[in-house]
Amino acid sequence: MHPTSSWQGPEEGTPRAVKDDLSPRRVPNWIDGAERPPSSEQWFDKLSPVTGRIISQAARSNEVDVSVAVAAAVRSQMKWAVVPPVQRGMALHQVVDGMQAQQDEIARVVAAETGKSHKEALAETAGAVALGLFYASEGQRLYGRTTTSGQPNRYAMTVRVPIGVAGLIVPANTPIANVAWKVFPALVCGNAVVLKAAEDAPATAWLFARIAHEAGLPAGILNVLQGYGEEAGAPLVQSPFVGVISFTGSTNVGRWIQREAADRLARVSLELGGKNPFVVCDDADLEKAATWALLSAFSNAGQRCSSGSRIIVFDTVYEQFRALLLGRVARLKLGPGDDDDFGPVINEQQLNTMLAAVSKAKGEGAVILCGGQRLLDVAHRDGYYMAPTLIENADAESEISHSELFGPIGILYRAKDFNHALRLANASPYGLTACIHTRSIHRAVQFCEKVEAGVAVVNAGTYGSEPHMPFGGMKQSGNGTREPGTEAIDVYSELKDIYINIDPIHL
Repeated sequence: MHPTSSWQGPEEGTPRAVKDDLSPRRVPNWIDGAERPPSSEQWFDKLSPVTGRIISQAARSNEVDVSVAVAAAVRSQMKWAVVPPVQRGMALHQVVDGMQAQQDEIARVVAAETGKSHKEALAETAGAVALGLFYASEGQRLYGRTTTSGQPNRYAMTVRVPIGVAGLIVPANTPIANVAWKVFPALVCGNAVVLKAAEDAPATAWLFARIAHEAGLPAGILNVLQGYGEEAGAPLVQSPFVGVISFTGSTNVGRWIQREAADRLARVSLELGGKNPFVVCDDADLEKAATWALLSAFSNAGQRCSSGSRIIVFDTVYEQFRALLLGRVARLKLGPGDDDDFGPVINEQQLNTMLAAVSKAKGEGAVILCGGQRLLDVAHRDGYYMAPTLIENADAESEISHSELFGPIGILYRAKDFNHALRLANASPYGLTACIHTRSIHRAVQFCEKVEAGVAVVNAGTYGSEPHMPFGGMKQSGNGTREPGTEAIDVYSELKDIYINIDPIHL
């Protein structure tokens, strides 16, 4: 790293940031291949989820910065679009090589910004590298198709062409994976990118942009804006020069983006919330199911759109399974170390939202089996730690059963039989992922067919999407698009029909 390349000490009267030797104290924008301060000269504090202390200040961008970044992308995109896809893929391979060479450095920044352990951050970084490698290789496989024509002496085919400028907006739960998830497919298709970084992970996106720049990616092809959603994300969505918008986040914001983009008919890809069911049948391996339920509900502090937060258990094994799960929860260790099971949630506002939701559910008659409070002991009181929480007796139609809380909170429900469990699984406004534990191939197949979710899993967890597989949800979990997988190519490219007519006279 070169922290002095953009280091600026806090101005007089501002809080001093805690230097981590990895990222600048002030995290700037990347626009047109260079680091840029915000036009407003305003910065916002990024706090450590572990200590509550300032670890950096990030550029507080506004519509002026967005306009400059989009203009740079527009200028650069036409040159990038004429680069053959194979060569675009080779350029992205260089970016992947840079990420591989700096995996440990990336992981340390991710860990500092999210509060997860270095081990978990390193695993996330490896996943981002794998995803980048997959899409870089797609430069050799941006397939159209050739087919027959109904007319003599006519040839028919399709080719893929770029859309133009891609506006990408990502959350902070898995920051480097989220960046790779969207940037690589957008670029290999020939688009230029304006990425609105997660405000809770500014240095992760900054570092990715720096690595891409050092790998030789042309200036203006990848632009990264720091800032808040209302001040930087909204102008990006509203820019008339942005042809495709990809957003991962809340359903409410996704609805707004869909409405804003509708006027100009911009393409929109939305990966939204989840309240994912984890079904345990009476013939399940209960030890294995309890382990996977624990991971689905609590890994990454429950901060996954695919978190298994609704645990539906057959009546006949409910008591036994509950005891197994509670025993595992009691052994969880919270903190930022490699020996810890999970860390804090990303910020205090999110923590307070969870606490309020649990308190309201308790007031409505739900039973808090464990957790339900902020950890205030000496080791945790300065961070944003939510105790791992299990709840039962919550009404399936209650707010806590339908709201995504994005934290380490699982709710147990009783099911009479398979059909009842399936009805409970589908009784949600969301439909992102789902899992069933059973030894019956009949139940497994029927569940995968009937559950209203974009991803169905048998005998594992509700999470774990692979780079080459499509990911996305039904109902309020998305708008029908799929990223990653080759299906993401459909998000970031247009199909063009080409007909070639020949005159036999001139043969």
